[in-house]
Amino acid sequence: MKDGIHPGYRDVCFQDLSNGFQFVTRSTVQTKDMITIEGKEMPLFKMETSSESHPFYTGTQKSVDNLGGRVEKFRNKFKVGIKK
Repeated sequence: MKDGIHPGYRDVCFQDLSNGFQFVTRSTVQTKDMITIEGKEMPLFKMETSSESHPFYTGTQKSVDNLGGRVEKFRNKFKVGIKK
């Protein structure tokens, strides 16, 4: 690899702002904040959601089909997807 053309690949702490969950992985993301974890100072990247808080991964996601039959009402009204 050529020197000086690649971004720095280092340990970065990612923090979920919705629940405080943190994990450390290697990344090239640019950060402004720093955090000390287990006596080691590393860059901190703050994010809105992660797999710990996203409804799809936590099992709290609601299906559109289960919300009062809206999809069925639409299909009946506009005859979408109904083959006769």
